[in-house]
Amino acid sequence: MSAFGGFVRETREALRAKDPSFSVRQVAARIGVQPSYLSKVERGDVGPPSESTIVRLADELGEDPDVMLALAGKVSSDLLEAIRKRPRLFADLIRELKDMPDRAVLRLVREVRDGEW
Repeated sequence: MSAFGGFVRETREALRAKDPSFSVRQVAARIGVQPSYLSKVERGDVGPPSESTIVRLADELGEDPDVMLALAGKVSSDLLEAIRKRPRLFADLIRELKDMPDRAVLRLVREVRDGEW
């Protein structure tokens, strides 16, 4: 089982324990895939689906699409576009951030978001 597939299955099964509408068949229908395909994804028999399917699945499961894309080894197209505009700058930034504690990264994100430089 892949990390992505295991996460999907675990999350879906936890929701199903409270709400029977989270069966493989019903979730697959709501996100527009075949139940057998979703089952194969959960078991890791096939690779993760496309970005759009992952985003629909994340929405259905109440999860963060960026987290689910990362688990699938993917990056959202809007982030990829930003990285492609300044590849060296983003590569340097990500490498610097990878070992920073979460609180420092969160502080940086808040400063950028709020425009308080």
